[in-house]
Amino acid sequence: MKKDPIVGWKAYRYGLIAESVAGILLRLKWYKILTRRFRTRGGEIDIIATRGNTIAFVEVKGRQKLEEGLDAVSFTAWRRISVAAEAYMASHPEYACYQWRYDLIIVSPFFRCSHIMDVFRPFR
Repeated sequence: MKKDPIVGWKAYRYGLIAESVAGILLRLKWYKILTRRFRTRGGEIDIIATRGNTIAFVEVKGRQKLEEGLDAVSFTAWRRISVAAEAYMASHPEYACYQWRYDLIIVSPFFRCSHIMDVFRPFR
């Protein structure tokens, strides 16, 4: 069966809108956005933000329901995100004394957001 390119484009566009909404939510919660869509060979991080002495590596999912958003990020995906986070921290020594964590923001219809902090802990 052939994949419809319009459906793929709509999902991509909705993902960009969800990332923008998540960025606004974080700013309203007094986070400073350091970068968006950080990419490395090993993975990608949607938003990197800081508040106080904590850096949050944020994965954003646009889904109909909270449960769908939680299920949308597999352990393998979190591993790729953690590889990208380690690359970011290695290239930014000014944040060496900061704590860091992995957050998930789920954006539902009508831009309802759920911010789940410290949702993943990698083995180090």
